[in-house]
Amino acid sequence: MIRDYFSNIPLLLSLSLFFIYFLLLGLEQIRPLRKRTRPLLHRMIINVTFSFCVYFTAILLISPVATYTMQMTSTHAFGLLQWFPMNTYLNFILGFMLLDLTFYYWHRLNHEWPLLWRFHNVHHIDPDLDVTTSMRFHVVEIAYSSLFRLAQLGLIGVAPITLFLYELVFQANTFFHHSNVRLPLHVEKILNKVLVTPRMHGVHHSAYLDETNRNYSVVFSVWDRLHKTIKLNIPQQDITVGVPAYLQPNDNTLVTLLIMPFKTQRRYWRFGDETYVHRVAGPIKPANEMVE
Repeated sequence: MIRDYFSNIPLLLSLSLFFIYFLLLGLEQIRPLRKRTRPLLHRMIINVTFSFCVYFTAILLISPVATYTMQMTSTHAFGLLQWFPMNTYLNFILGFMLLDLTFYYWHRLNHEWPLLWRFHNVHHIDPDLDVTTSMRFHVVEIAYSSLFRLAQLGLIGVAPITLFLYELVFQANTFFHHSNVRLPLHVEKILNKVLVTPRMHGVHHSAYLDETNRNYSVVFSVWDRLHKTIKLNIPQQDITVGVPAYLQPNDNTLVTLLIMPFKTQRRYWRFGDETYVHRVAGPIKPANEMVE
Protein backbone atom coordinates (compact mmCIF):
# COMPACT_ATOMS: atom_id res chain seq x y z
CA MET A 1 0.00 0.00 0.00
CA ILE A 2 2.78 2.43 0.92
CA ARG A 3 4.63 1.59 -2.30
CA ASP A 4 1.50 2.35 -4.35
CA TYR A 5 0.99 5.58 -2.42
CA PHE A 6 4.54 6.77 -2.99
CA SER A 7 4.59 5.79 -6.67
CA ASN A 8 2.28 8.74 -7.40
CA ILE A 9 4.13 11.31 -5.31
CA PRO A 10 6.78 12.42 -7.86
CA LEU A 11 4.07 13.21 -10.42
CA LEU A 12 1.82 14.92 -7.87
CA LEU A 13 4.69 17.00 -6.51
CA SER A 14 5.89 17.94 -9.98
CA LEU A 15 2.48 19.13 -11.14
CA SER A 16 1.82 21.06 -7.92
CA LEU A 17 5.22 22.74 -7.86
CA PHE A 18 5.60 23.46 -11.57
CA PHE A 19 3.12 26.34 -11.35
CA ILE A 20 4.69 27.80 -8.17
CA TYR A 21 8.19 27.77 -9.71
CA PHE A 22 7.21 29.64 -12.86
CA LEU A 23 4.93 32.05 -11.01
CA LEU A 24 7.85 33.10 -8.81
CA LEU A 25 10.17 33.26 -11.83
CA GLY A 26 7.77 35.70 -13.46
CA LEU A 27 7.17 37.78 -10.33
CA GLU A 28 10.88 38.30 -9.68
CA GLN A 29 11.26 39.82 -13.13
CA ILE A 30 8.52 42.33 -12.27
CA ARG A 31 9.42 43.10 -8.65
CA PRO A 32 13.07 42.12 -8.01
CA LEU A 33 14.38 42.28 -4.46
CA ARG A 34 18.08 42.48 -5.36
CA LYS A 35 19.79 43.76 -8.51
CA ARG A 36 21.01 41.01 -10.81
CA THR A 37 24.81 40.87 -11.31
CA ARG A 38 24.97 38.26 -14.12
CA PRO A 39 22.87 37.56 -17.24
CA LEU A 40 19.83 35.50 -16.32
CA LEU A 41 19.86 33.21 -19.38
CA HIS A 42 23.39 31.90 -18.75
CA ARG A 43 22.60 31.18 -15.10
CA MET A 44 19.28 29.56 -15.99
CA ILE A 45 20.95 27.11 -18.37
CA ILE A 46 23.34 26.01 -15.62
CA ASN A 47 20.81 25.99 -12.80
CA VAL A 48 18.07 24.22 -14.77
CA THR A 49 20.59 21.55 -15.82
CA PHE A 50 21.44 20.97 -12.16
CA SER A 51 17.72 20.96 -11.34
CA PHE A 52 17.07 18.12 -13.77
CA CYS A 53 19.96 16.17 -12.26
CA VAL A 54 18.54 16.77 -8.78
CA TYR A 55 15.06 15.70 -9.86
CA PHE A 56 16.14 12.43 -11.44
CA THR A 57 18.57 11.60 -8.63
CA ALA A 58 15.75 12.12 -6.14
CA ILE A 59 13.49 9.82 -8.17
CA LEU A 60 16.16 7.14 -8.40
CA LEU A 61 17.50 7.31 -4.83
CA ILE A 62 15.50 9.36 -2.34
CA SER A 63 12.02 8.17 -3.30
CA PRO A 64 12.94 4.44 -3.03
CA VAL A 65 14.75 5.08 0.26
CA ALA A 66 11.70 6.90 1.62
CA THR A 67 9.41 4.10 0.46
CA TYR A 68 11.58 1.39 2.03
CA THR A 69 11.95 3.28 5.30
CA MET A 70 8.22 3.98 5.58
CA GLN A 71 7.47 0.30 5.03
CA MET A 72 9.95 -0.71 7.72
CA THR A 73 8.71 1.77 10.32
CA SER A 74 5.05 0.91 9.74
CA THR A 75 5.61 -2.87 9.66
CA HIS A 76 7.88 -3.03 12.68
CA ALA A 77 6.40 -0.09 14.64
CA PHE A 78 9.78 1.61 14.59
CA GLY A 79 10.38 5.31 15.03
CA LEU A 80 9.63 7.91 17.69
CA LEU A 81 6.03 8.53 16.67
CA GLN A 82 5.31 4.79 16.41
CA TRP A 83 6.28 4.32 20.04
CA PHE A 84 3.97 7.03 21.35
CA PRO A 85 0.43 6.52 20.01
CA MET A 86 -1.48 9.77 20.08
CA ASN A 87 -4.28 11.71 18.45
CA THR A 88 -3.95 11.60 14.64
CA TYR A 89 -3.81 15.38 14.29
CA LEU A 90 -1.22 15.73 17.05
CA ASN A 91 0.80 12.95 15.43
CA PHE A 92 0.70 14.82 12.12
CA ILE A 93 1.74 18.16 13.64
CA LEU A 94 4.58 16.65 15.67
CA GLY A 95 5.80 14.63 12.69
CA PHE A 96 5.69 17.68 10.41
CA MET A 97 7.65 19.79 12.89
CA LEU A 98 10.24 17.06 13.52
CA LEU A 99 10.84 16.69 9.78
CA ASP A 100 11.53 20.42 9.55
CA LEU A 101 13.71 20.50 12.65
CA THR A 102 15.88 17.66 11.39
CA PHE A 103 16.30 19.48 8.07
CA TYR A 104 17.56 22.48 10.04
CA TYR A 105 20.27 20.27 11.56
CA TRP A 106 21.09 18.65 8.21
CA HIS A 107 21.45 22.03 6.50
CA ARG A 108 23.65 23.27 9.32
CA LEU A 109 25.78 20.13 9.11
CA ASN A 110 26.37 20.76 5.41
CA HIS A 111 27.92 24.09 6.37
CA GLU A 112 29.94 22.90 9.34
CA TRP A 113 31.48 19.65 8.03
CA PRO A 114 34.21 20.44 5.47
CA LEU A 115 33.56 17.34 3.36
CA LEU A 116 29.86 18.12 3.05
CA TRP A 117 30.54 21.81 2.42
CA ARG A 118 32.68 20.95 -0.64
CA PHE A 119 29.48 19.84 -2.38
CA HIS A 120 27.05 22.28 -0.76
CA ASN A 121 29.36 25.10 -1.88
CA VAL A 122 28.14 24.51 -5.46
CA HIS A 123 24.76 25.83 -4.33
CA HIS A 124 26.23 28.89 -2.61
CA ILE A 125 28.61 30.14 -5.29
CA ASP A 126 25.75 31.11 -7.58
CA PRO A 127 26.51 34.85 -8.03
CA ASP A 128 22.82 35.76 -7.94
CA LEU A 129 20.00 34.38 -5.84
CA ASP A 130 16.61 33.61 -7.35
CA VAL A 131 14.17 30.74 -7.76
CA THR A 132 16.51 28.99 -10.22
CA THR A 133 19.07 28.67 -7.40
CA SER A 134 16.61 26.64 -5.33
CA MET A 135 17.47 23.32 -7.03
CA ARG A 136 21.08 24.04 -7.94
CA PHE A 137 22.76 21.26 -5.96
CA HIS A 138 25.57 18.92 -6.84
CA VAL A 139 24.30 15.46 -7.70
CA VAL A 140 26.64 13.91 -5.11
CA GLU A 141 25.03 16.03 -2.37
CA ILE A 142 21.61 14.75 -3.39
CA ALA A 143 22.94 11.17 -3.46
CA TYR A 144 24.41 11.20 0.03
CA SER A 145 21.39 13.06 1.40
CA SER A 146 19.48 9.81 0.83
CA LEU A 147 21.39 8.43 3.83
CA PHE A 148 20.15 11.36 5.88
CA ARG A 149 16.61 10.59 4.72
CA LEU A 150 17.01 6.97 5.80
CA ALA A 151 18.03 8.08 9.30
CA GLN A 152 15.48 10.91 9.47
CA LEU A 153 12.44 8.88 8.48
CA GLY A 154 13.56 5.84 10.43
CA LEU A 155 14.02 7.76 13.67
CA ILE A 156 10.83 9.84 13.39
CA GLY A 157 8.48 7.22 11.92
CA VAL A 158 6.02 9.61 10.21
CA ALA A 159 2.91 8.52 8.33
CA PRO A 160 2.98 8.64 4.50
CA ILE A 161 0.50 11.54 4.32
CA THR A 162 2.64 13.57 6.72
CA LEU A 163 5.72 13.07 4.58
CA PHE A 164 3.85 13.85 1.37
CA LEU A 165 2.42 17.11 2.69
CA TYR A 166 5.74 18.10 4.23
CA GLU A 167 7.54 17.47 0.92
CA LEU A 168 5.02 19.70 -0.84
CA VAL A 169 5.42 22.55 1.67
CA PHE A 170 9.19 22.03 1.90
CA GLN A 171 9.77 22.40 -1.83
CA ALA A 172 7.25 25.22 -2.28
CA ASN A 173 8.87 27.25 0.48
CA THR A 174 12.34 26.44 -0.87
CA PHE A 175 11.27 28.01 -4.16
CA PHE A 176 9.75 30.95 -2.28
CA HIS A 177 12.65 31.83 0.02
CA HIS A 178 15.22 31.49 -2.76
CA SER A 179 13.19 33.74 -5.03
CA ASN A 180 14.15 37.33 -5.79
CA VAL A 181 10.61 38.62 -5.28
CA ARG A 182 10.27 41.91 -3.44
CA LEU A 183 7.40 41.75 -0.99
CA PRO A 184 6.35 44.82 0.98
CA LEU A 185 8.56 44.87 4.07
CA HIS A 186 5.64 44.87 6.50
CA VAL A 187 4.11 41.83 4.74
CA GLU A 188 7.37 39.90 4.81
CA LYS A 189 7.89 40.73 8.49
CA ILE A 190 4.52 39.14 9.26
CA LEU A 191 5.22 36.07 7.12
CA ASN A 192 8.66 35.69 8.66
CA LYS A 193 7.19 35.22 12.10
CA VAL A 194 6.34 31.74 10.84
CA LEU A 195 8.09 31.07 7.51
CA VAL A 196 11.54 31.50 5.99
CA THR A 197 11.21 34.36 3.49
CA PRO A 198 13.34 35.85 0.66
CA ARG A 199 14.99 38.56 2.78
CA MET A 200 15.82 36.05 5.51
CA HIS A 201 17.36 33.55 3.11
CA GLY A 202 19.10 36.32 1.17
CA VAL A 203 21.29 36.90 4.23
CA HIS A 204 22.17 33.19 4.26
CA HIS A 205 23.61 33.52 0.73
CA SER A 206 25.80 36.50 1.66
CA ALA A 207 29.53 36.42 0.86
CA TYR A 208 30.33 37.09 4.53
CA LEU A 209 30.92 33.95 6.58
CA ASP A 210 29.19 35.23 9.71
CA GLU A 211 26.06 35.84 7.62
CA THR A 212 26.17 32.67 5.53
CA ASN A 213 26.33 30.64 8.74
CA ARG A 214 22.96 31.97 9.84
CA ASN A 215 19.35 31.33 8.83
CA TYR A 216 19.52 27.56 8.22
CA SER A 217 15.78 26.94 8.52
CA VAL A 218 13.84 25.68 5.51
CA VAL A 219 10.13 26.04 6.25
CA PHE A 220 9.64 27.41 9.77
CA SER A 221 11.85 30.29 10.91
CA VAL A 222 11.41 29.28 14.56
CA TRP A 223 14.41 26.91 14.50
CA ASP A 224 16.86 29.74 13.87
CA ARG A 225 15.21 31.78 16.59
CA LEU A 226 15.43 28.94 19.09
CA HIS A 227 19.06 28.12 18.19
CA LYS A 228 20.02 31.82 18.09
CA THR A 229 21.22 31.57 14.48
CA ILE A 230 18.77 34.20 13.20
CA LYS A 231 20.11 37.26 11.37
CA LEU A 232 17.73 39.63 9.60
CA ASN A 233 19.29 43.07 10.04
CA ILE A 234 21.26 43.18 6.77
CA PRO A 235 19.83 45.41 4.00
CA GLN A 236 19.39 43.41 0.81
CA GLN A 237 21.17 46.02 -1.31
CA ASP A 238 24.26 45.52 0.88
CA ILE A 239 24.42 41.77 0.25
CA THR A 240 26.99 40.36 -2.17
CA VAL A 241 25.65 36.94 -3.12
CA GLY A 242 28.13 34.09 -3.40
CA VAL A 243 31.36 32.80 -1.85
CA PRO A 244 34.32 35.24 -2.02
CA ALA A 245 36.90 32.82 -3.45
CA TYR A 246 34.52 31.73 -6.23
CA LEU A 247 33.11 34.99 -7.59
CA GLN A 248 34.74 34.93 -11.02
CA PRO A 249 32.57 34.16 -14.10
CA ASN A 250 34.66 31.09 -15.00
CA ASP A 251 33.88 29.60 -11.56
CA ASN A 252 30.28 29.22 -12.64
CA THR A 253 30.44 27.04 -15.73
CA LEU A 254 28.72 23.68 -15.81
CA VAL A 255 31.88 21.57 -16.05
CA THR A 256 33.71 23.63 -13.43
CA LEU A 257 30.86 23.22 -10.95
CA LEU A 258 30.67 19.46 -11.47
CA ILE A 259 34.37 18.86 -10.78
CA MET A 260 34.90 21.63 -8.22
CA PRO A 261 34.25 19.51 -5.08
CA PHE A 262 36.91 17.03 -6.17
CA LYS A 263 39.64 19.65 -6.61
CA THR A 264 41.81 21.41 -4.03
CA GLN A 265 39.57 23.96 -2.35
CA ARG A 266 40.37 27.63 -2.21
CA ARG A 267 40.16 29.64 0.98
CA TYR A 268 36.45 30.15 0.65
CA TRP A 269 36.02 33.33 2.64
CA ARG A 270 38.91 35.33 1.20
CA PHE A 271 38.36 37.63 -1.74
CA GLY A 272 40.62 37.72 -4.79
CA ASP A 273 43.25 39.86 -3.05
CA GLU A 274 43.37 37.32 -0.18
CA THR A 275 41.68 39.71 2.23
CA TYR A 276 39.22 38.34 4.75
CA VAL A 277 36.57 40.99 5.12
CA HIS A 278 33.95 41.53 7.78
CA ARG A 279 31.02 43.79 7.13
CA VAL A 280 31.64 47.33 8.30
CA ALA A 281 29.30 47.96 11.19
CA GLY A 282 26.50 50.40 10.40
CA PRO A 283 23.57 51.47 12.53
CA ILE A 284 23.02 48.54 14.86
CA LYS A 285 19.62 46.91 14.85
CA PRO A 286 18.71 43.69 16.67
CA ALA A 287 19.65 40.57 14.69
CA ASN A 288 16.01 39.44 14.61
CA GLU A 289 14.74 42.74 13.16
CA MET A 290 14.17 42.53 9.40
CA VAL A 291 15.24 45.56 7.34
CA GLU A 292 14.65 46.64 3.76
